[in-house]
Amino acid sequence: MNASAAMKQYKTIGVHGGVMDASPHCLVQMMMEGVLEKIALAKGNVKRKEIANKGVNITKAINIVAGLRSSLDLQLGGEVAMNLDRLYDYMIHQLMKANAKSDEAMLDEVSGLMVDIKSSWDAIDGQEADYGA
Repeated sequence: MNASAAMKQYKTIGVHGGVMDASPHCLVQMMMEGVLEKIALAKGNVKRKEIANKGVNITKAINIVAGLRSSLDLQLGGEVAMNLDRLYDYMIHQLMKANAKSDEAMLDEVSGLMVDIKSSWDAIDGQEADYGA
């Protein structure tokens, strides 16, 4: 096995190990981080005019946002879940437009929205510790 293949295998094991040991709260954090990472990669692809890679990274970001959206419990989550559902839907549409137009500003907008959501989500984690949850 060459060094590149070994590193790829290590990363795969590391990711799977992290996911298997993660709490549901941490899994959502990981998904949000994944969206931000894929958007950042897509922005670099736009700058370098790497159209195929841009499409791959934006598609991955869309799929992760769709996963976040599908994990919402609209009954239990009430108004907050409904608002997140609409926001995730908006983000997906903006990512599709950004892909079609290679628009960095749209990517920045979605990234900013995800940073805001993630900041709130991260704050919940600290509160859970206070409640012993």
